[in-house]
Amino acid sequence: MPDDRRIAHIDMDAFFASCELSQYPELRGQAMVVAGRRSDAPRVNADGTREFARLRDYAGRGVLTTATYEARAFGVHSGMPTMQAARLAPDAILLPVNFDLYRTYSRLFKDAIRSVSPTIEDVGIDEVYADLSLLNDESEQIARKLKSAVFEATNLTCSVGIAPNKLLAKLCSDIQKPDGITILRLEDLQARIWPMAAKKINGIGPKANAKLTSLGITTIGEIAACSEQWLIEQFGRSYGAWLHRVSHGLDDRPVVTHSEPVSMSRETTFEQDLHAVRHRQELGTAFTRLCEQVALDLQRKGYLARRIGIKLRFNDFQTVTRDVTLPEPVADAKALRHAATQCLKRVDLVKSIRLLGVKAGGLQRPGATESDAPAQFTLDF
Repeated sequence: MPDDRRIAHIDMDAFFASCELSQYPELRGQAMVVAGRRSDAPRVNADGTREFARLRDYAGRGVLTTATYEARAFGVHSGMPTMQAARLAPDAILLPVNFDLYRTYSRLFKDAIRSVSPTIEDVGIDEVYADLSLLNDESEQIARKLKSAVFEATNLTCSVGIAPNKLLAKLCSDIQKPDGITILRLEDLQARIWPMAAKKINGIGPKANAKLTSLGITTIGEIAACSEQWLIEQFGRSYGAWLHRVSHGLDDRPVVTHSEPVSMSRETTFEQDLHAVRHRQELGTAFTRLCEQVALDLQRKGYLARRIGIKLRFNDFQTVTRDVTLPEPVADAKALRHAATQCLKRVDLVKSIRLLGVKAGGLQRPGATESDAPAQFTLDF
């Protein structure tokens, strides 16, 4: 890995919430969460003022998409069950999810980054990596250019981390949130990275973190203090060796400017459990809508799908999946629904259904052969 390699990780601050505040500036400085349904949209009064739903009024089984920093002060966070959040912050404003708005701001954000550094890797709706190695300016000057370009395009703030590799850049961007700049050199690893919680490393999930904790390891530095052989004995050859490398700040992954999806999926969690017989019409409507959404995703991105699957989660939280491989790839909603229905017939629908999903895999471009299909990277919606 070249010594002069500079990678930036640019992460939008409370992105979904910030997008909403751009539409409702009167909510700035207030505790607000995004989790509601369309019925939770603000109502406009006769005098032009807006009336917002409150988190205490929510009833259902959704989860928070995001929360403003003011709401986070009450202990709520993205991914938390909305009913649990309502107990912690009952007076917080509740807004419905608006993905069309978020996608618009995401495009503006990424175009702004490209205006400063054209070599970027798209890793999510609100974050990218950028390779700055060939730019002549100092790191701090580039970081300020990135932030300025993003703010000019979106009127939203972002946090920038610049480091010798993607691993450290991502850790850096979280150090001074929101609206921060963090620049790190490898010689800063011991002072600035090793004190951080082990779970901050992207790739150390809940199970691995729980095992590390059971072994008395809670920080990145404590992983680094372990021998590679001991980590391999505890976690297996591949993961143990990876833990040793990342704890020492080593990462030679390139910034990948283009990648192909291998699957696209849509799913929905019902507000109440639905039974295949008693709620046949409601389930059928949701099933059709999911197939139509997946078909639109395929058509918009120019793919055909050869493998169609379904996902069901029942009221006892048992999850089952089924899929079928088609003789010819498809992209229209009718063909998708027909194939997904064949999968559904292979499931015993005795229990009530909590979640329903439809997935299109084995993606290929029109005219391509099956061997041309991409081999890795999943894009789920």
